[in-house]
Amino acid sequence: MSKNKHLAFILTMVLAMTVVLSACGGEKGGAGAKFNIGMATDVGGVNDKSFNQSAWEGLQKITEDTDAKTKYLESKGDADMEPNLNAFVKEGYDLTWGIGFLFSDAMKNVATQNPDANLAIIDNVVELPNVASVTFAEHEGSFLVGVVAGLMTKTGKIGFVGGMDIPVIHKFDAGFEAGVKAANPNAEIVKNYTGDFGKPDLGKQAAATMYDAGVDIIFHAAGGTGNGVFNEAKARKDAGKEVWVIGVDKDQSLEFGDEITLTSMMKGVEQAVYKISKELIDGNFPGGKIVELGLKDDAVGLPETSSKNVPEDVLKKVEEYKAKIISGEIKVPTAPADK
Repeated sequence: MSKNKHLAFILTMVLAMTVVLSACGGEKGGAGAKFNIGMATDVGGVNDKSFNQSAWEGLQKITEDTDAKTKYLESKGDADMEPNLNAFVKEGYDLTWGIGFLFSDAMKNVATQNPDANLAIIDNVVELPNVASVTFAEHEGSFLVGVVAGLMTKTGKIGFVGGMDIPVIHKFDAGFEAGVKAANPNAEIVKNYTGDFGKPDLGKQAAATMYDAGVDIIFHAAGGTGNGVFNEAKARKDAGKEVWVIGVDKDQSLEFGDEITLTSMMKGVEQAVYKISKELIDGNFPGGKIVELGLKDDAVGLPETSSKNVPEDVLKKVEEYKAKIISGEIKVPTAPADK
């Protein structure tokens, strides 16, 4: 073989190898590269340190694992929800999420008008063949943090700060109250529904009133409004008061610190958004189905970091109650007595 022919052969092989390697690179992440998945937040916004943020983290992980393209639109109020869903549908997105109970009507309208579009909702049920509905047994997980509060309160007064006065928040309220009463029948529970998921000042005000009245532990289920509960607790702690907050949806100690976060009621929004989105990519989108997730699925409950502030004997009690709930021995209510 001549020198020129030999060089040409080598160049041909290098080019062929480059094509092969490029093709392999194009497969990085697999089938998701062709998919577009959108998410409309509720009024708490994508950086609420809670519910919406968890959902967005689920989609970010989908992008990381599959190369699917993901995007969010923030809803400043109810009036934004249907237009935000429509924006994704009209752009031809493969899946559009509505994050929160309040999306029910908007989701129903958009799904009915666009029967070929795939949509999914968290915390509510829309019975249409092109909508996947994901609900959680918040009352079960809330029962467990209620047990923690009931066993650890030193004043005998415990607070609950809710966001909007809607059924999904009633589940948090009911489960928490039942858990507190199971562990400490004499404890007093003080409640405040702020009426909003995106106003930290309202959460701070509610917490201040409760702490002033002798409450030493507050559980919030108020999205971004609950950030204000943490802010008030931090101010009190810095002043030498022994007060605590029980976080919600995420392990909120990671955001607000172990010194004020007693524990959190984890809710697997991130995992649920990831699971349904991945099923879509895999060709198994559960349209028309209701996916219910609870203690038995490890979809609600306490984070591992709970052991930093919650004593071992209390965590042992939590596990005992957890087993009884899963077995059906304890039926946790979904609506509080005062609603």
